[in-house]
Amino acid sequence: MKILVTGTTGYIGKRLVPLLIEEGHKVVCVVRDKLRAEEWYKNEPLITVVEADFLQKDTISTIPKDIDIAYYLIHSMSNSSSNFKSLEEECAINFKNYIEETNTQQVIYLSGITNDPKLSMHLSSRKLVEETLASNKYALTTFRAGIIVGSGSSSFEIIRDLVEKLPIMVAPKWLDTKTQPLAVRDVLLFLSKAIVKKELYNKGIDIFGPDVLTYKQMLLQFAEVRGLKRSIITVPVMTPKLSSYWLYFVTSTSYKLATTLVKSMGVEIIGKPSDINSILNIKPITYKEAVQLAFEKIEQNSILSSWKDSIISSGRLKANLHKYINVPKYGCFTDYKERKVTNKTKTINKIWAIGGPTGWYYGTILWKFRGYLDKLFGGIGLRRGRTSSTDLSAGDALDFWRVIFADKEQQKLLLYAEMKLPGEAWLEFKIEENILKQTATFRPRGLAGRLYWYSVLPFHMFIFNGMINKLVAK
Repeated sequence: MKILVTGTTGYIGKRLVPLLIEEGHKVVCVVRDKLRAEEWYKNEPLITVVEADFLQKDTISTIPKDIDIAYYLIHSMSNSSSNFKSLEEECAINFKNYIEETNTQQVIYLSGITNDPKLSMHLSSRKLVEETLASNKYALTTFRAGIIVGSGSSSFEIIRDLVEKLPIMVAPKWLDTKTQPLAVRDVLLFLSKAIVKKELYNKGIDIFGPDVLTYKQMLLQFAEVRGLKRSIITVPVMTPKLSSYWLYFVTSTSYKLATTLVKSMGVEIIGKPSDINSILNIKPITYKEAVQLAFEKIEQNSILSSWKDSIISSGRLKANLHKYINVPKYGCFTDYKERKVTNKTKTINKIWAIGGPTGWYYGTILWKFRGYLDKLFGGIGLRRGRTSSTDLSAGDALDFWRVIFADKEQQKLLLYAEMKLPGEAWLEFKIEENILKQTATFRPRGLAGRLYWYSVLPFHMFIFNGMINKLVAK
Protein backbone atom coordinates (compact mmCIF):
# COMPACT_ATOMS: atom_id res chain seq x y z
CA MET A 1 0.00 0.00 0.00
CA LYS A 2 1.02 3.64 -0.25
CA ILE A 3 1.25 5.06 3.24
CA LEU A 4 1.69 8.66 4.36
CA VAL A 5 3.60 9.17 7.62
CA THR A 6 3.65 12.58 9.29
CA GLY A 7 6.02 13.29 12.17
CA THR A 8 8.66 11.19 10.43
CA THR A 9 11.54 12.77 12.31
CA GLY A 10 9.84 12.23 15.68
CA TYR A 11 10.41 9.47 18.23
CA ILE A 12 7.61 7.17 16.99
CA GLY A 13 7.64 8.11 13.31
CA LYS A 14 11.33 7.35 12.85
CA ARG A 15 10.75 3.84 14.26
CA LEU A 16 7.50 3.17 12.40
CA VAL A 17 8.83 3.85 8.87
CA PRO A 18 11.31 0.89 8.82
CA LEU A 19 8.52 -1.47 9.98
CA LEU A 20 6.26 -0.37 7.13
CA ILE A 21 9.11 -0.80 4.64
CA GLU A 22 9.78 -4.33 5.92
CA GLU A 23 6.15 -5.17 5.15
CA GLY A 24 6.64 -3.99 1.56
CA HIS A 25 4.64 -0.76 1.73
CA LYS A 26 5.61 2.40 -0.15
CA VAL A 27 6.03 5.21 2.36
CA VAL A 28 5.68 8.94 1.83
CA CYS A 29 7.51 10.74 4.65
CA VAL A 30 6.21 14.23 5.33
CA VAL A 31 8.77 16.43 7.07
CA ARG A 32 9.24 20.13 7.67
CA ASP A 33 12.94 19.80 6.87
CA LYS A 34 13.76 17.59 3.88
CA LEU A 35 17.49 17.65 4.63
CA ARG A 36 17.15 15.38 7.68
CA ALA A 37 14.93 12.65 6.23
CA GLU A 38 16.65 12.54 2.84
CA GLU A 39 19.92 11.71 4.56
CA TRP A 40 18.32 8.87 6.53
CA TYR A 41 16.46 7.33 3.60
CA LYS A 42 18.59 8.23 0.56
CA ASN A 43 19.23 4.56 -0.35
CA GLU A 44 15.66 3.30 0.21
CA PRO A 45 13.65 3.01 -3.06
CA LEU A 46 10.31 2.51 -1.27
CA ILE A 47 10.52 5.90 0.46
CA THR A 48 9.59 9.31 -0.91
CA VAL A 49 10.42 12.39 1.17
CA VAL A 50 8.10 15.40 0.91
CA GLU A 51 8.69 18.74 2.61
CA ALA A 52 5.50 20.27 4.01
CA ASP A 53 4.26 22.07 7.10
CA PHE A 54 0.60 21.60 8.06
CA LEU A 55 0.61 25.05 9.64
CA GLN A 56 1.40 26.51 6.22
CA LYS A 57 -1.32 25.57 3.71
CA ASP A 58 0.70 26.59 0.65
CA THR A 59 3.31 23.86 1.38
CA ILE A 60 0.84 20.95 1.59
CA SER A 61 0.14 20.64 -2.13
CA THR A 62 3.42 18.75 -2.61
CA ILE A 63 1.89 15.67 -0.91
CA PRO A 64 0.68 13.07 -3.45
CA LYS A 65 -3.05 12.30 -3.72
CA ASP A 66 -2.78 8.52 -4.32
CA ILE A 67 -2.47 7.68 -0.61
CA ASP A 68 -4.14 4.57 0.89
CA ILE A 69 -3.35 5.03 4.61
CA ALA A 70 -2.16 8.08 6.59
CA TYR A 71 -0.55 8.27 10.03
CA TYR A 72 -1.03 11.43 12.07
CA LEU A 73 1.92 11.57 14.49
CA ILE A 74 2.21 15.33 14.88
CA HIS A 75 2.48 16.61 18.43
CA SER A 76 5.02 18.52 20.48
CA MET A 77 5.46 18.00 24.20
CA SER A 78 8.03 20.84 24.23
CA ASN A 79 5.68 23.57 23.08
CA SER A 80 4.16 25.46 26.00
CA SER A 81 3.03 28.62 24.21
CA SER A 82 -0.29 30.18 25.17
CA ASN A 83 -1.82 29.42 21.74
CA PHE A 84 -0.57 25.82 21.69
CA LYS A 85 -4.05 24.24 21.51
CA SER A 86 -5.16 26.48 18.66
CA LEU A 87 -1.99 25.64 16.70
CA GLU A 88 -2.60 21.92 17.25
CA GLU A 89 -6.18 22.33 16.06
CA GLU A 90 -5.16 24.36 13.00
CA CYS A 91 -2.58 21.71 12.08
CA ALA A 92 -5.20 18.95 12.35
CA ILE A 93 -7.76 20.92 10.30
CA ASN A 94 -5.27 21.52 7.48
CA PHE A 95 -4.26 17.84 7.51
CA LYS A 96 -7.89 16.69 7.45
CA ASN A 97 -8.92 19.06 4.66
CA TYR A 98 -6.10 17.89 2.43
CA ILE A 99 -6.44 14.17 3.20
CA GLU A 100 -10.15 14.34 2.36
CA GLU A 101 -9.12 15.27 -1.20
CA THR A 102 -6.93 12.16 -1.54
CA ASN A 103 -7.73 8.45 -1.89
CA THR A 104 -7.00 7.81 1.79
CA GLN A 105 -9.35 5.25 3.32
CA GLN A 106 -7.96 5.24 6.89
CA VAL A 107 -6.15 7.72 9.15
CA ILE A 108 -4.35 6.29 12.18
CA TYR A 109 -3.72 8.76 14.99
CA LEU A 110 -1.55 8.23 18.09
CA SER A 111 -3.02 10.20 20.97
CA GLY A 112 -2.83 10.03 24.77
CA ILE A 113 -5.13 8.46 27.35
CA THR A 114 -7.61 11.18 28.33
CA ASN A 115 -9.97 9.57 30.86
CA ASP A 116 -9.16 11.79 33.85
CA PRO A 117 -11.65 14.68 34.15
CA LYS A 118 -8.77 17.09 34.92
CA LEU A 119 -6.54 17.02 31.85
CA SER A 120 -3.30 18.91 31.28
CA MET A 121 -3.09 21.34 28.36
CA HIS A 122 -1.26 18.78 26.22
CA LEU A 123 -3.64 15.92 26.93
CA SER A 124 -6.68 18.12 26.30
CA SER A 125 -5.11 19.27 23.01
CA ARG A 126 -4.69 15.63 21.96
CA LYS A 127 -8.36 15.03 22.68
CA LEU A 128 -9.26 18.11 20.62
CA VAL A 129 -7.12 16.85 17.71
CA GLU A 130 -8.92 13.50 17.80
CA GLU A 131 -12.29 15.26 17.56
CA THR A 132 -10.98 17.48 14.75
CA LEU A 133 -9.64 14.58 12.66
CA ALA A 134 -13.00 12.76 12.57
CA SER A 135 -14.36 12.68 9.00
CA ASN A 136 -17.04 11.12 6.81
CA LYS A 137 -14.56 10.86 3.91
CA TYR A 138 -12.13 8.45 5.62
CA ALA A 139 -12.14 6.18 8.68
CA LEU A 140 -10.29 7.41 11.78
CA THR A 141 -8.54 4.95 14.11
CA THR A 142 -7.23 6.54 17.30
CA PHE A 143 -4.87 4.78 19.68
CA ARG A 144 -4.63 6.50 23.05
CA ALA A 145 -1.38 5.54 24.79
CA GLY A 146 -0.06 6.25 28.24
CA ILE A 147 3.62 6.61 29.20
CA ILE A 148 5.75 5.12 26.40
CA VAL A 149 8.82 3.20 27.59
CA GLY A 150 11.74 2.58 25.26
CA SER A 151 15.35 3.52 24.62
CA GLY A 152 15.45 7.21 23.78
CA SER A 153 11.91 8.06 24.97
CA SER A 154 11.64 11.15 27.18
CA SER A 155 10.08 9.22 30.08
CA PHE A 156 12.73 6.48 29.92
CA GLU A 157 15.66 8.92 29.77
CA ILE A 158 14.32 11.09 32.60
CA ILE A 159 13.72 8.07 34.85
CA ARG A 160 17.19 6.78 33.94
CA ASP A 161 18.77 10.12 34.94
CA LEU A 162 16.94 10.18 38.27
CA VAL A 163 17.65 6.57 39.19
CA GLU A 164 21.30 6.48 38.18
CA LYS A 165 22.23 9.86 39.68
CA LEU A 166 20.28 9.97 42.96
CA PRO A 167 20.64 7.18 45.59
CA ILE A 168 18.13 9.09 47.76
CA MET A 169 15.40 11.23 46.22
CA VAL A 170 13.29 13.87 47.90
CA ALA A 171 10.58 14.05 45.28
CA PRO A 172 7.26 15.83 44.57
CA LYS A 173 3.94 14.26 45.57
CA TRP A 174 2.99 13.62 41.93
CA LEU A 175 5.24 10.57 42.12
CA ASP A 176 2.20 8.87 43.73
CA THR A 177 0.11 9.39 40.55
CA LYS A 178 -0.88 6.14 38.83
CA THR A 179 -0.20 5.31 35.19
CA GLN A 180 -0.08 2.34 32.82
CA PRO A 181 3.27 2.36 30.96
CA LEU A 182 3.48 0.75 27.53
CA ALA A 183 6.60 -0.48 25.71
CA VAL A 184 7.45 1.37 22.51
CA ARG A 185 7.68 -2.05 20.83
CA ASP A 186 3.99 -2.60 21.55
CA VAL A 187 3.00 0.91 20.43
CA LEU A 188 4.60 0.19 17.05
CA LEU A 189 2.79 -3.16 16.82
CA PHE A 190 -0.58 -1.50 17.44
CA LEU A 191 0.12 1.17 14.83
CA SER A 192 1.40 -1.19 12.13
CA LYS A 193 -1.20 -3.94 12.66
CA ALA A 194 -4.17 -1.55 12.50
CA ILE A 195 -3.85 -1.00 8.75
CA VAL A 196 -7.20 -1.70 6.99
CA LYS A 197 -8.68 -3.35 10.10
CA LYS A 198 -12.29 -2.43 9.47
CA GLU A 199 -13.37 -3.36 12.99
CA LEU A 200 -11.17 -0.44 14.16
CA TYR A 201 -12.63 2.12 11.75
CA ASN A 202 -13.97 5.25 13.46
CA LYS A 203 -12.95 4.02 16.89
CA GLY A 204 -10.80 5.38 19.70
CA ILE A 205 -9.04 2.72 21.76
CA ASP A 206 -6.87 3.00 24.88
CA ILE A 207 -3.65 0.99 24.66
CA PHE A 208 -1.61 0.23 27.77
CA GLY A 209 0.67 -2.28 29.42
CA PRO A 210 -0.36 -4.90 32.02
CA ASP A 211 0.98 -2.93 35.02
CA VAL A 212 -0.76 -0.16 36.97
CA LEU A 213 2.12 1.69 38.66
CA THR A 214 2.80 4.98 40.38
CA TYR A 215 5.75 7.00 39.07
CA LYS A 216 7.49 6.13 42.33
CA GLN A 217 7.04 2.41 41.63
CA MET A 218 8.35 2.95 38.10
CA LEU A 219 11.52 4.53 39.50
CA LEU A 220 12.02 1.72 42.02
CA GLN A 221 11.41 -1.05 39.46
CA PHE A 222 13.81 0.67 37.08
CA ALA A 223 16.40 0.63 39.88
CA GLU A 224 15.78 -3.11 40.40
CA VAL A 225 16.45 -3.82 36.72
CA ARG A 226 19.70 -1.84 36.99
CA GLY A 227 20.71 -3.60 40.22
CA LEU A 228 20.60 -0.35 42.22
CA LYS A 229 19.18 0.34 45.66
CA ARG A 230 17.23 3.58 45.81
CA SER A 231 15.17 5.39 48.45
CA ILE A 232 12.43 7.88 47.58
CA ILE A 233 10.76 10.31 49.97
CA THR A 234 7.76 12.22 48.58
CA VAL A 235 6.95 15.65 50.01
CA PRO A 236 3.73 17.67 49.53
CA VAL A 237 5.40 21.10 49.63
CA MET A 238 7.04 21.10 46.19
CA THR A 239 5.15 23.48 43.87
CA PRO A 240 4.83 22.73 40.13
CA LYS A 241 7.51 25.37 39.44
CA LEU A 242 9.93 23.84 41.96
CA SER A 243 9.14 20.38 40.58
CA SER A 244 9.98 21.60 37.08
CA TYR A 245 13.32 23.01 38.26
CA TRP A 246 14.01 19.74 40.11
CA LEU A 247 13.54 17.74 36.90
CA TYR A 248 15.43 20.29 34.82
CA PHE A 249 18.58 20.38 36.97
CA VAL A 250 18.77 16.65 37.72
CA THR A 251 17.87 15.24 34.30
CA SER A 252 18.70 15.95 30.65
CA THR A 253 15.28 17.42 29.90
CA SER A 254 14.72 21.03 28.86
CA TYR A 255 12.88 23.37 31.22
CA LYS A 256 9.94 23.66 28.79
CA LEU A 257 9.54 19.89 28.62
CA ALA A 258 10.00 19.57 32.40
CA THR A 259 7.16 22.07 32.95
CA THR A 260 4.90 20.16 30.54
CA LEU A 261 5.71 16.81 32.14
CA VAL A 262 5.05 18.08 35.67
CA LYS A 263 1.61 19.33 34.61
CA SER A 264 0.84 16.00 32.92
CA MET A 265 2.17 13.85 35.76
CA GLY A 266 -0.49 15.11 38.13
CA VAL A 267 -3.10 13.41 35.92
CA GLU A 268 -3.88 9.69 36.31
CA ILE A 269 -3.35 7.87 33.02
CA ILE A 270 -5.44 4.71 33.36
CA GLY A 271 -6.85 3.12 30.23
CA LYS A 272 -10.32 1.72 29.59
CA PRO A 273 -10.25 -2.05 28.89
CA SER A 274 -11.19 -3.30 25.41
CA ASP A 275 -10.65 -6.33 23.18
CA ILE A 276 -7.93 -4.60 21.11
CA ASN A 277 -5.19 -7.02 22.25
CA SER A 278 -7.11 -10.02 20.93
CA ILE A 279 -8.21 -8.23 17.73
CA LEU A 280 -4.59 -7.47 16.78
CA ASN A 281 -3.07 -10.49 18.56
CA ILE A 282 -0.77 -8.38 20.74
CA LYS A 283 0.29 -9.21 24.30
CA PRO A 284 1.89 -6.07 25.79
CA ILE A 285 5.00 -6.73 27.87
CA THR A 286 5.44 -5.61 31.49
CA TYR A 287 7.21 -2.40 32.51
CA LYS A 288 10.27 -4.30 33.74
CA GLU A 289 10.50 -6.21 30.47
CA ALA A 290 10.25 -2.93 28.56
CA VAL A 291 13.13 -1.45 30.58
CA GLN A 292 15.26 -4.58 30.05
CA LEU A 293 14.54 -4.49 26.30
CA ALA A 294 15.51 -0.81 26.17
CA PHE A 295 18.89 -1.53 27.75
CA GLU A 296 19.51 -4.34 25.30
CA LYS A 297 19.07 -1.77 22.50
CA ILE A 298 21.40 0.64 24.28
CA GLU A 299 24.09 -2.02 24.74
CA GLN A 300 23.83 -2.95 21.05
CA ASN A 301 24.07 0.77 20.14
CA SER A 302 20.86 0.34 18.13
CA ILE A 303 18.67 3.21 19.39
CA LEU A 304 16.66 4.25 16.32
CA SER A 305 15.27 7.50 17.68
CA SER A 306 15.45 9.78 20.69
CA TRP A 307 13.24 12.60 22.00
CA LYS A 308 16.42 14.70 22.28
CA ASP A 309 16.81 14.74 18.49
CA SER A 310 13.57 16.65 18.03
CA ILE A 311 14.35 20.12 16.70
CA ILE A 312 11.60 21.57 18.88
CA SER A 313 13.29 20.16 22.01
CA SER A 314 16.23 22.50 21.45
CA GLY A 315 14.38 25.67 22.33
CA ARG A 316 16.83 27.59 20.11
CA LEU A 317 16.80 26.18 16.59
CA LYS A 318 13.56 27.60 15.22
CA ALA A 319 13.88 27.04 11.49
CA ASN A 320 14.79 24.25 9.09
CA LEU A 321 18.34 22.93 9.19
CA HIS A 322 19.20 24.15 5.70
CA LYS A 323 18.86 27.73 6.94
CA TYR A 324 21.92 27.16 9.14
CA ILE A 325 24.05 25.10 6.75
CA ASN A 326 25.71 28.12 5.12
CA VAL A 327 28.06 29.42 7.80
CA PRO A 328 28.21 33.24 7.69
CA LYS A 329 31.49 34.99 6.98
CA TYR A 330 30.82 38.67 7.50
CA GLY A 331 30.39 40.26 10.91
CA CYS A 332 31.73 37.10 12.56
CA PHE A 333 34.64 36.02 14.74
CA THR A 334 36.44 32.81 13.78
CA ASP A 335 38.91 30.45 15.37
CA TYR A 336 40.53 28.48 12.54
CA LYS A 337 43.06 25.70 12.95
CA GLU A 338 44.44 23.07 10.62
CA ARG A 339 46.64 20.00 11.00
CA LYS A 340 48.03 17.38 8.67
CA VAL A 341 46.17 14.04 8.89
CA THR A 342 48.27 10.87 8.96
CA ASN A 343 45.41 8.36 9.32
CA LYS A 344 42.28 9.72 7.65
CA THR A 345 39.98 6.85 8.70
CA LYS A 346 41.04 7.11 12.33
CA THR A 347 40.53 10.88 12.39
CA ILE A 348 37.10 10.66 10.76
CA ASN A 349 36.02 8.01 13.29
CA LYS A 350 37.23 10.24 16.15
CA ILE A 351 35.25 13.19 14.78
CA TRP A 352 32.12 11.03 14.41
CA ALA A 353 32.45 9.85 18.04
CA ILE A 354 32.87 13.33 19.51
CA GLY A 355 30.74 14.41 22.48
CA GLY A 356 28.50 12.26 24.65
CA PRO A 357 30.42 9.61 26.63
CA THR A 358 33.55 10.14 24.48
CA GLY A 359 33.79 13.81 25.39
CA TRP A 360 35.59 16.54 23.46
CA TYR A 361 39.10 15.06 23.67
CA TYR A 362 40.71 17.98 25.48
CA GLY A 363 39.94 20.33 28.35
CA THR A 364 37.10 18.13 29.55
CA ILE A 365 36.72 20.06 32.81
CA LEU A 366 36.23 23.31 30.86
CA TRP A 367 33.59 21.72 28.60
CA LYS A 368 31.76 20.45 31.70
CA PHE A 369 32.01 23.85 33.37
CA ARG A 370 30.50 25.48 30.25
CA GLY A 371 27.72 22.90 30.41
CA TYR A 372 27.02 23.69 34.08
CA LEU A 373 26.91 27.43 33.31
CA ASP A 374 24.52 26.82 30.45
CA LYS A 375 22.20 24.77 32.66
CA LEU A 376 22.35 27.44 35.37
CA PHE A 377 21.15 30.10 32.94
CA GLY A 378 18.29 27.99 31.56
CA GLY A 379 20.12 26.23 28.70
CA ILE A 380 20.31 22.54 27.89
CA GLY A 381 23.82 21.87 29.22
CA LEU A 382 25.86 18.80 28.31
CA ARG A 383 23.49 16.19 29.75
CA ARG A 384 21.60 15.67 26.50
CA GLY A 385 24.52 13.60 25.13
CA ARG A 386 23.98 11.84 21.81
CA THR A 387 21.72 9.04 20.56
CA SER A 388 24.39 6.84 18.95
CA SER A 389 28.04 6.63 20.01
CA THR A 390 29.28 6.09 16.44
CA ASP A 391 26.71 7.46 13.96
CA LEU A 392 25.66 11.04 13.27
CA SER A 393 22.90 12.39 11.03
CA ALA A 394 21.63 15.86 10.26
CA GLY A 395 19.27 16.94 13.03
CA ASP A 396 20.83 14.81 15.78
CA ALA A 397 21.40 16.34 19.21
CA LEU A 398 25.05 16.33 20.30
CA ASP A 399 25.49 17.65 23.86
CA PHE A 400 24.67 21.36 23.52
CA TRP A 401 25.14 21.30 19.74
CA ARG A 402 22.86 20.27 16.86
CA VAL A 403 24.20 18.37 13.83
CA ILE A 404 23.50 20.47 10.72
CA PHE A 405 25.49 18.41 8.22
CA ALA A 406 27.23 15.03 8.55
CA ASP A 407 28.72 13.19 5.59
CA LYS A 408 31.63 10.78 5.96
CA GLU A 409 32.12 10.56 2.20
CA GLN A 410 32.56 14.32 1.99
CA GLN A 411 34.55 14.16 5.26
CA LYS A 412 32.61 17.02 6.80
CA LEU A 413 30.72 17.57 10.06
CA LEU A 414 28.96 20.86 10.86
CA LEU A 415 27.48 21.65 14.27
CA TYR A 416 25.27 24.54 15.40
CA ALA A 417 25.38 25.71 19.04
CA GLU A 418 22.21 25.38 21.12
CA MET A 419 23.70 26.59 24.39
CA LYS A 420 22.74 30.02 25.76
CA LEU A 421 24.78 32.58 23.81
CA PRO A 422 24.65 36.31 22.99
CA GLY A 423 24.83 35.35 19.31
CA GLU A 424 25.11 32.28 17.10
CA ALA A 425 27.94 29.74 16.83
CA TRP A 426 29.01 26.98 14.43
CA LEU A 427 31.76 24.35 14.72
CA GLU A 428 33.00 22.69 11.53
CA PHE A 429 35.37 19.78 10.93
CA LYS A 430 36.45 19.17 7.35
CA ILE A 431 39.25 17.14 5.75
CA GLU A 432 40.62 18.39 2.45
CA GLU A 433 43.77 16.96 0.82
CA ASN A 434 44.84 15.25 4.06
CA ILE A 435 44.43 18.46 6.05
CA LEU A 436 41.94 18.64 8.91
CA LYS A 437 40.36 22.10 8.98
CA GLN A 438 38.62 22.99 12.25
CA THR A 439 36.66 26.23 12.28
CA ALA A 440 34.69 27.78 15.14
CA THR A 441 32.50 30.67 13.91
CA PHE A 442 30.66 33.10 16.17
CA ARG A 443 28.22 35.76 14.97
CA PRO A 444 27.80 38.14 17.93
CA ARG A 445 24.59 39.91 18.87
CA GLY A 446 25.30 43.43 20.08
CA LEU A 447 27.98 44.50 22.53
CA ALA A 448 27.30 41.54 24.83
CA GLY A 449 28.22 39.15 22.02
CA ARG A 450 31.53 40.87 21.37
CA LEU A 451 32.43 40.96 25.07
CA TYR A 452 31.54 37.28 25.33
CA TRP A 453 33.87 36.32 22.44
CA TYR A 454 36.88 38.15 23.88
CA SER A 455 36.24 36.77 27.37
CA VAL A 456 36.30 33.15 26.17
CA LEU A 457 39.08 33.62 23.58
CA PRO A 458 41.90 32.40 25.89
CA PHE A 459 39.92 29.24 26.68
CA HIS A 460 39.20 28.67 22.99
CA MET A 461 42.90 28.82 22.15
CA PHE A 462 43.59 26.19 24.81
CA ILE A 463 40.63 23.89 24.08
CA PHE A 464 40.57 24.03 20.28
CA ASN A 465 44.34 23.55 19.95
CA GLY A 466 44.23 20.52 22.19
CA MET A 467 41.16 19.10 20.45
CA ILE A 468 42.53 19.23 16.91
CA ASN A 469 45.84 17.75 18.07
CA LYS A 470 43.99 14.80 19.61
CA LEU A 471 41.88 14.31 16.47
CA VAL A 472 44.94 13.89 14.23
CA ALA A 473 47.08 11.96 16.74
CA LYS A 474 48.17 8.48 15.62
